[in-house]
Amino acid sequence: MMGPFDFVQMKSEVYRTRLIHLLFLITIDLLMAKILIVDDEKTIRETLKEILEFEKYKIDEAEDGTVALEKLKSDSFDLVLCDIKMPRMDGVELLETAMSEGLGVPFIMVSAHGSIETAVDATKKGAFDFIQKPPDLNRLLLTVRNALDKSDLVKETKTLKRKITKTTEIIGNSKSINEVKDTIEKVAPTEARVLITGDNGTGKELVAKWLHEKSNRSEHPMVEVNCAAIPSELIESELFGHEKGSFTSANKQRIGKFEQANGGTLFLDEIGDMSLSAQSKVLRALQEHTITRVGGDKAIKVNVRVIAATNKDLKKEIADSKFREDLYHRLGVILIHVPPLKDRLEDIPLLTNDFLTKISEEYGAPKKKIDSKAIKKLETHEWTGNIRELRNVVERLVILSGSEIKLEDVERYGGF
Repeated sequence: MMGPFDFVQMKSEVYRTRLIHLLFLITIDLLMAKILIVDDEKTIRETLKEILEFEKYKIDEAEDGTVALEKLKSDSFDLVLCDIKMPRMDGVELLETAMSEGLGVPFIMVSAHGSIETAVDATKKGAFDFIQKPPDLNRLLLTVRNALDKSDLVKETKTLKRKITKTTEIIGNSKSINEVKDTIEKVAPTEARVLITGDNGTGKELVAKWLHEKSNRSEHPMVEVNCAAIPSELIESELFGHEKGSFTSANKQRIGKFEQANGGTLFLDEIGDMSLSAQSKVLRALQEHTITRVGGDKAIKVNVRVIAATNKDLKKEIADSKFREDLYHRLGVILIHVPPLKDRLEDIPLLTNDFLTKISEEYGAPKKKIDSKAIKKLETHEWTGNIRELRNVVERLVILSGSEIKLEDVERYGGF
């Protein structure tokens, strides 16, 4: 016979199961792209809705441009599928209004009244693509996926720009770091490829970001690839993309990082860890300004500026037949070496003060002071982890010390 405790436990398990199910549904809902279909013909809207819902997209509808504009202003959409000929406000007017008001959603124009002139006009005004009615199903789905991929990339780029804006400068006044800053100022506005060298934690990524930010490509994306974090069998797909069916798990076409960075900058971090096979394809892309997706045979033109970084001695890697010498010379038109912290100890007071400011802002707490003896102690450390290690130590001191960071705090909590 079931006792009161058993009944309570059973009820809690039921609630737990329901809660997990609800959280699962919420997660799925957040992951699904939301598409607005704008067309004055109800049958067209219903057909497109049925197709796209089968592909697991969330769909909303509008019967003309005026209704669509209200929905775009009051809700968030990842893509708009928009007819051109409609009463009240037509598709081109809606597109122009959305662009002028900075609504930031990609448009795919769909019309039975298609022509080359119409397509060119729509794309000039900001549309991602143009499809004629009745649309070919495969072309429609491929265009939708590509538009959503671009939308994700735009969001990532905006996030990156916000991060760059928060990092107002490269901190330090030592001779070695000033040389790095001067080189950035001279090289950034050019199209020269740059190879950044330095130990882990020295700030190579920050140098790359500033080269992009101060370049003529700053309005276009900077796309980052950590070559050390991607398995060798996947790096080519990551860089060049792949066609559907090109390997077992390739269930849809993928746009690679070279294409994503078109017009902007491609940052190849830890280039020394890239496989020789991928190195040869990168070399070809740099020579010919074209790439070919894995499983494809079409040459795709790309316009990217490549910035690479490594913590390895690439000349030694070349001697050991682990890195291509011709690729090294292609990448290293300009060489920037970011010095280790042990070679710029005079920058520690400025770096520490900067970290104290940023960490206090992150925690929403008053900025802590640090006395001169504590600073002197920090200047005696080897800093094998470089800037990254210093930041970690300062954060630890902020958390564990009193209102002012003193010498004894550094000795106790510094970890050295």
